[in-house]
Amino acid sequence: MKPSPRTVVALTVMTLVACTHKEPAGWSGYVEGDYVYVSSPVGGTLQSLAVRRGQAVDAGAPLFLLESGSETAAREEAAARLAGAQAQAANATKGRRPDEIAVTEAQLKQAQAEAQRASTELTRQQQLLSQGFISQSRLDDARTAVTEANQRVSELNAALRVARLPAREDERAAATASAEAARHSLKQSEWRTQQKQQAAPAKAQVADTFFRVGEWVPPGQPVLSLLPPASTKARFFVPESEIASLAVGQAVSLSCDGCPSRINARIEFIATQPEYTPPIIYSNSQRSRLVFMVEARPQGDEGAKLKPGQPIDVQRTRS
Repeated sequence: MKPSPRTVVALTVMTLVACTHKEPAGWSGYVEGDYVYVSSPVGGTLQSLAVRRGQAVDAGAPLFLLESGSETAAREEAAARLAGAQAQAANATKGRRPDEIAVTEAQLKQAQAEAQRASTELTRQQQLLSQGFISQSRLDDARTAVTEANQRVSELNAALRVARLPAREDERAAATASAEAARHSLKQSEWRTQQKQQAAPAKAQVADTFFRVGEWVPPGQPVLSLLPPASTKARFFVPESEIASLAVGQAVSLSCDGCPSRINARIEFIATQPEYTPPIIYSNSQRSRLVFMVEARPQGDEGAKLKPGQPIDVQRTRS
């Protein structure tokens, strides 16, 4: 049966509508990971590697250990120096030892007894002189003996006071400064020893390891890389004709092969300079040579569904 003209017109209109229907504007890109590279500021031979690639680790989990024999010896030396400096500083606040003070006290008692004896002898010599039994020179000798004995007593009293005094203020300040310097040296040695072993700064997955046990690790060279769950982002390229319609903070949606649903994300970076050749193009429909790189961060925990290097399609979220 031949179709009527009205039917032919209706079919033609439907065909034209179907041909002119456009999918929502979108862009192609890939997933990028913000890796955490774990290293030690102090170099050394890799003694042990506690993780392997692909392993999930919790925050604080041990990652690797470098040989630390030299640092341990330096720490022990610094601890010994600190103990010596602290002992010197404490000694500077004290007088002489009790036994030394006891010797001075005994000498003082002996001198006092000698002074008393000389004084008694002087009195006796004065009586003998008045009776005419001795000459004036004998009396002068007795007076000299009394003077010498009293001076000896004064000398030992002064020595005893000095023995009981602490060191001078400048000496005590120098001893305290030496102890403080030794304390900081010990802290530095302890820090260097602690840096020989590193732990995971956050919950993450071990993305890669770069050294084997027994190899020398230079200072600051990453031993491994971690990928925290929320450290993935979408990187896509937008033609110059459409970049003006995007803004930082704008919502977009991501889709990937195997993703059960679209993933919500927000734009966090728009490049200020265009590129003529994007690093990776996954869609043959994108032929614009002048494009801008845009990065969007998945919201919440949805970023854990994405893997670095995974192709994605990005669409503007309809408000």
